Amino acid sequence: MALDPKLLEILACPEDKGPLLYLPDEDSLYNPRLRRRYAIRDDIPIMLVDEAETVDDAEHQRIQAKVKTEGIVPTFDPSTPPRSNGDR
Repeated sequence: MALDPKLLEILACPEDKGPLLYLPDEDSLYNPRLRRRYAIRDDIPIMLVDEAETVDDAEHQRIQAKVKTEGIVPTFDPSTPPRSNGDR
């Protein structure tokens, strides 16, 4: 089951507060800036820094190639201000 699009709009890395890349077929969210992968278990993102996996250079390159090939976009655009409750 895929994560709710509304949830994806607000998910950010707990460490640098930046956007993540959602890899649904790998059940993970990835932060390319810190090279950290957050697991998704039973449709629940595990957004704990201590539980994140730091990936090596080869894995980072694989993920980046996949993102480019599949057109995966970040969970949000950091240059866009957050929507207010009235915008929904």
